[in-house]
Amino acid sequence: MAARKLALGLFLCLLGTTALATTRSPRLGGPEFCNLQRLSATQPSQRLEFEGGSIETWDVNDDQFQCVGVAPMRKTIQPNSLSLPSFHPFPRIVFIEEGEGIIGVHFPGCAETFDTGVTGEQQIERPRRMGQQGQEELQDADSHQKVRRFRRGDIIAIPAGAVHWTYNDGNQEVVAISINDINNPANQLDMQPRSFFLAGGTTSSQSVQGRQRQQRPSLEQQQQGGSFDFLNIFAGFDTELLAEAFNSDPEIVRSMQQPGNRGLIVKVQEPMQFVTPDEQQQQIPFERRQRGGGASNGLEETICSAKIVYNLDNQREADVFSRQAGKLNTVNEHKLPILSFLDLSAEKGHLQPNALLSPHWPTKSHTVVYVLSGDAHIQIVSNNGEAVLDEQVNKGDMFVVPQFFASVAKAGQNGYEWVAFKTNKSPMKSPLAGYTSVFRAMPLEVITSSYDVSPSQAQSLKVNRETERAKNMGMRKLVAVKVKGSQS
Repeated sequence: MAARKLALGLFLCLLGTTALATTRSPRLGGPEFCNLQRLSATQPSQRLEFEGGSIETWDVNDDQFQCVGVAPMRKTIQPNSLSLPSFHPFPRIVFIEEGEGIIGVHFPGCAETFDTGVTGEQQIERPRRMGQQGQEELQDADSHQKVRRFRRGDIIAIPAGAVHWTYNDGNQEVVAISINDINNPANQLDMQPRSFFLAGGTTSSQSVQGRQRQQRPSLEQQQQGGSFDFLNIFAGFDTELLAEAFNSDPEIVRSMQQPGNRGLIVKVQEPMQFVTPDEQQQQIPFERRQRGGGASNGLEETICSAKIVYNLDNQREADVFSRQAGKLNTVNEHKLPILSFLDLSAEKGHLQPNALLSPHWPTKSHTVVYVLSGDAHIQIVSNNGEAVLDEQVNKGDMFVVPQFFASVAKAGQNGYEWVAFKTNKSPMKSPLAGYTSVFRAMPLEVITSSYDVSPSQAQSLKVNRETERAKNMGMRKLVAVKVKGSQS
């Protein structure tokens, strides 16, 4: 019996060791990717113009984006325009910088849960549509998966492989900043930011502004002297086979395969309208809508009904708030559970003029920062004590803070507002100064001996920010890094 227990224990120990050995972080690449000697704040390197808007991209071959494994982009959608349906092999997290509209994110294997023909226990007597600016009108027969309204300040999570589209039904442009996590384990292709479009395309030259340093063009954006040719995925199939698959007229299929030259964002002829229940109604579970009953596939209560939008402008949800210094709002897997599947998160911060975000380092993620407004002096320091970035950043700039690199930010005279995307579902920071810092955690003698200072000097390093403890206890939540005010 004892020998059997011993053998079982050894087996379980070996099993646990094997599991740990095979579940290393997929973000640990070779040293050639993160041997960063110099970082810089950059603007988009390429701009593609379409009928209903534009797409701007940063250089994916930039060393700092190679290290982090992301491909940033900025999409602008004009009023009454549609960003055509597409999917991609990596998760994407989107921040709405300006505007409002409607997004559809359609999960594989999920049924349509919005239907005009609902009957039975939760019958909707007056089916409505979500129309332009939220206006309601009587609707024609239709059914589809849930659509969601977004507004300025929203974070939107889009899983890998989920088809999505965006419609601007407002009166101003929608500007969306996206981070494509191409180093995510969901992507088993390569480190190129590929997207697969279900509609749209062009076979003529498009306006490309800026200079692209990419030497080998991706399949998504084939560049030939400042232009690219692109067709959606239906163009590669045989027309007759598709017609048989859809049980449709071949002429309809040809229109899908030959979209003209409208691009990837198109103008809509008439305002679009979508099925939505009244405000008092909820979406009806699929099995309740089936005339003959039927069992659920088990996804309706998890992925199919998952919340994918979280607003970072909600001051009541701020993690850090100081009238004198600023505020910080984070969204992670606890606030938006779908992020646990994407292994991504985000934060939005605002510093008052001349306020300081104290020195800290991220312990679990890389960070990609996009400047929304104002300006700030940013310093980032590497493991060998060199300042790899020491610049004044302004609106529209983007820069990277690699994992464990220490950084500090001081707002300029116009304040500083930013959104940061993080490559971990539950990121953490370790502060160098303040009442939650590593100095507060160290014994006084360790500080004295480490820096060859007197005990009184060491004591000042530990407790000079002691008065801020009471000042910040009134916040909704204390986090690792505080926003502090400073005198100009």
